Amino acid sequence: MIDLLLANPLLLLFAVAAIGYPLGQIRIGGFSLGVAAVLFTGLAVGSLHPDLKLPEIVYLLGLVVFVYSLGLAGGPGFVASFRRRGVRDNLLVLGMIVLAAGMTGLAGRVFGMAPALVAGLFAGSLTNTPALAAVLESLRGAPAPSDELLALPVMAYSVAYPMGVVGMILAIFLLQRRFRVDYAAEAAGLADLGAVGENLMDRTIRVTRPEAAGAPVGEIIHQHRWRVLFVRVERDGEVSMIDDPGASLRVGDRVSVVGSEKDLDAVTAFLGEPAPMRLSFDRRQVDFRRVFVSSPEVAGKRLAEIALPQRFGALVTRVRRGDADLLPRGDTVLELGDRVRVVAPRARIEEVGRFFGDSYKAVSELDVVTFSLGLVLGLLLGLLPIPLPGFGTFRLGLAGGPLLVGLTLGALGRTGPLLWQVPYGVNLTLRQIGVVLFLAGIGTRSGWAFASTFRQGGGLTIFLCGAAITCVTAFLTLWIGHRVLKIPMSLLTGMLGGLQTQPAVLAYAGEQAKNDLPAIGYATVYPVATIGKILIAQLLLRW
Repeated sequence: MIDLLLANPLLLLFAVAAIGYPLGQIRIGGFSLGVAAVLFTGLAVGSLHPDLKLPEIVYLLGLVVFVYSLGLAGGPGFVASFRRRGVRDNLLVLGMIVLAAGMTGLAGRVFGMAPALVAGLFAGSLTNTPALAAVLESLRGAPAPSDELLALPVMAYSVAYPMGVVGMILAIFLLQRRFRVDYAAEAAGLADLGAVGENLMDRTIRVTRPEAAGAPVGEIIHQHRWRVLFVRVERDGEVSMIDDPGASLRVGDRVSVVGSEKDLDAVTAFLGEPAPMRLSFDRRQVDFRRVFVSSPEVAGKRLAEIALPQRFGALVTRVRRGDADLLPRGDTVLELGDRVRVVAPRARIEEVGRFFGDSYKAVSELDVVTFSLGLVLGLLLGLLPIPLPGFGTFRLGLAGGPLLVGLTLGALGRTGPLLWQVPYGVNLTLRQIGVVLFLAGIGTRSGWAFASTFRQGGGLTIFLCGAAITCVTAFLTLWIGHRVLKIPMSLLTGMLGGLQTQPAVLAYAGEQAKNDLPAIGYATVYPVATIGKILIAQLLLRW
């Protein structure tokens, strides 16, 4: 069997994925490894033979596809979150990385480790491959570097890496229970980030209070800060759309409103009382339909830009992205793959559908040209040497470059005729494939060194030091972030994955939260964490 796998790298890849992925779904006491199980399967298989490892290009391809796709998806949320709390979040993460570096340096002094071993221990404890690459590049620039010297950081990295993943996952698992986290409630409170949906419903209300009549509906919404949308009004037996925020209501009107149950209760109390029959059931004059956003002319634009009320007398009342419904606003940017619920005069509903594209086939395809162009820009940025006074140069590498470009292009959405977005479903698929390739590759390539170190002795000390550094960093980050800084756990677990620059931790955090908020936390701090660890790892060589 080993000879067969040695001769067939593709068979090795898919065998590791096919074994590891289902193992990650097994829950023991409410705990599961998730996609991180692919890493440990790769370690186990790689430990069987020194040459039983996937080609380097496999995990590098997975890494760049994953981080670039993640950047595209998280770009809009990254920009929005940075405006609100980005400085605070990045300072917390940088503080924890410096703390981890201090603990690593102290362990090196206490146990008499060589600087190259210390730097590798730091990179492995915080699972940062670009930091390890920077260490090796620095060592190669030293006078007459030996193979033994270059092997030291790789050995420490390989031994510390597994607990670098497990320790972070364990911290999330334990503290989310200790803090009794309600991820659904957090998601509802952070719906303004546009990453998660709301439990939206449609309610018809009869206007009975004279003090509620006369004022423009836009002014009423703004005054009470409701997250609702007034859609239709029935007056004198005629149903019409409310496509002008300056429109007002009268006593006796029946009006349909879309929003969360909490906001709809407040609107009902202000306007009057619930009506027994929903206006959405009356489709004689005003109709509705869900359509796919598949037209490149619409995707990447704000709702205010496409001016539906002026073009068609139509409104978008809900935007479904993935499994979540978002309440649309004028600044909501439509993405390829969104399903929008449009309300329009019955005679124009077909025309509105054609305007959005409404093609399932189109939203299942990848624009290879813009995706590849974005990756080219990201890889070039990662290769660019950046001068660091007193310490030579450093590079963002294959993780940092594509991520930064992905975040930038994701936030831009489009540049003239070039649409950088990837349909939601396609993006999820690319991320899943990318992280599996990365974990299978790095696992098989680290397996033999990991096992050999333990067999030769001395590995236990490195392993325990790495585990302590990882776990102390993880528990302190979550405790300070949630208890002291009051950061929602949904964002904080993603930030922890970003601090660790670890896709497996992000994947586990996403599985726990069941929304995209961890991805926003991850993208918010990942660039700073990556750059910080690249710099600090090289500084530890001079410890």
